[in-house]
Amino acid sequence: MPYFVATYAYTADSETRTAVRPTHRDWLGELGDQLVISGPTDADGAVLVFEAEDADAVRRTLAEDPFAVHGGIIAETTVVGWTPVSGRLHGEFELSTT
Repeated sequence: MPYFVATYAYTADSETRTAVRPTHRDWLGELGDQLVISGPTDADGAVLVFEAEDADAVRRTLAEDPFAVHGGIIAETTVVGWTPVSGRLHGEFELSTT
């Protein structure tokens, strides 16, 4: 199954983000195998790597994120396909031969 990298750029409303963060992290924990890894960036955002059928499936999943549902937390979201090619974690990914 293909991989996708989603990015969040957060708004300046850190108070709401802090209040919703426990619910957001619980939600992340419920995503199971579709979420490969995620975490905040040092630029007021986050990176989330998914294994999914397509980018639209990732977007539908992200629409359920408490950070998105509560509003005012995410300023921008991007979703792009990603093909792991090399690096320390390369062997951790199930890669397509196509």
